[in-house]
Amino acid sequence: MSSLPTIQRMMVEQFDLKLEDLSPDAQLEGLGLDSLSVIEFMFNLEDELKIKLTDERVEIKTVQDVANVVDRIIAEQKPAA
Repeated sequence: MSSLPTIQRMMVEQFDLKLEDLSPDAQLEGLGLDSLSVIEFMFNLEDELKIKLTDERVEIKTVQDVANVVDRIIAEQKPAA
């Protein structure tokens, strides 16, 4: 499961961006998002996806970077079956 579609939808809603501008390799800075905006967005993702982000510092430069971090956390936090 990829969180990319959810992330793209949330970015459209939160930052008033166009979906066609949110390709996986789109640079966040190029979309007009500064580091504070990205941090705020990550907190919103926590709420939306019911996950807890780690304190680990990860470089997030593209939309796909956000999806990679979220997908890894979802995989780590998913209860074992």
